[in-house]
Amino acid sequence: MSLDTVVEDIKGQAHARAEEIEEEAEERAEELLEAAREDADRIREEAEASVEREIEQEREQRISAAQLEAKQERLEARRELLERVHDRVEAELAELEGERREELTAALLESAANELDVDDDVEVYARADDEALVSELCTEYDGFAYAGEYDCLGGVVVESDASRVRINNTFDSILEAVWEDNLQTVSERLFEQ
Repeated sequence: MSLDTVVEDIKGQAHARAEEIEEEAEERAEELLEAAREDADRIREEAEASVEREIEQEREQRISAAQLEAKQERLEARRELLERVHDRVEAELAELEGERREELTAALLESAANELDVDDDVEVYARADDEALVSELCTEYDGFAYAGEYDCLGGVVVESDASRVRINNTFDSILEAVWEDNLQTVSERLFEQ
């Protein structure tokens, strides 16, 4: 075997080995490239999922905030409507006249009289516009006398020094008691769904 043959043989082996290394390198590069693509796909999918979660969370927060704001606005509107109803009832009570005012005032005075001792001297207070009516009603009870003005819609406030009793039978106090007792019913009737 000649030196040229040995050189050619070594060259051939080196060339074959170089091709083998190149093929292995290409295969390895392709494997690394495929792994990088898979990693990139996974990272992109995770990022998309994270963005979707954030978007959904933001959407839910905005919906919750909008629902809360709407609920607060509904409650405020209901409160305002209930106040208007209450104010209207007050206005109607203040405007009561004639026989109906006399009947109600007489009933409230009688109710107060039933709570007092018979021998008491009693002072009766009422709104200024009802002075004549209350003075006349007091004549039906021994020891009762109109004592002055009381700031109210109507009715009477009765005081007895002997019994140390003060009875507030004004339209205002009756309205407040009835309003508190029936607020739920009024609200349900106004806001039936």
